[in-house]
Amino acid sequence: MKSIVRFDPFSELATISPLLTDPFIGDMFNPFIIRSPSSAVPQIKIDVKEADNQYLVNAEIPGVSREDIHVNIDGKRISISAEFKQEKNSGERMLCTERSYGTATRAFSLDAEVDSNEVKASYSDGVLELTLPKKSGTGKREIAIT
Repeated sequence: MKSIVRFDPFSELATISPLLTDPFIGDMFNPFIIRSPSSAVPQIKIDVKEADNQYLVNAEIPGVSREDIHVNIDGKRISISAEFKQEKNSGERMLCTERSYGTATRAFSLDAEVDSNEVKASYSDGVLELTLPKKSGTGKREIAIT
């Protein structure tokens, strides 16, 4: 049985011209190129669940101390930001780095306003858990048409 191989239409171009193997020029002809993670911006991945009277948010923020995580609540809008800090180099020569550094922000809006006085947040094993209670009195309401 033969193994399945993904066809790359641009692989033939590399044999035509060595200029295309240059990383800067070759990228123009290959839209499927995958960038190295070190050039990527740090990301915050989230899961949002809705219960009867609250929202539950889990945000993956690995490798960040809790002091470098900030959560802002403005009515229905939630904003999570974190600073991914690079460790100080103590004279060693870096052979490979795949980790991203910088600031990441994730913002989203919910259907109902959040009672910011009752929010609970915990951070453990690289996961930020937020419990966002809905504000009372802002639920859905059917309007009678007269």
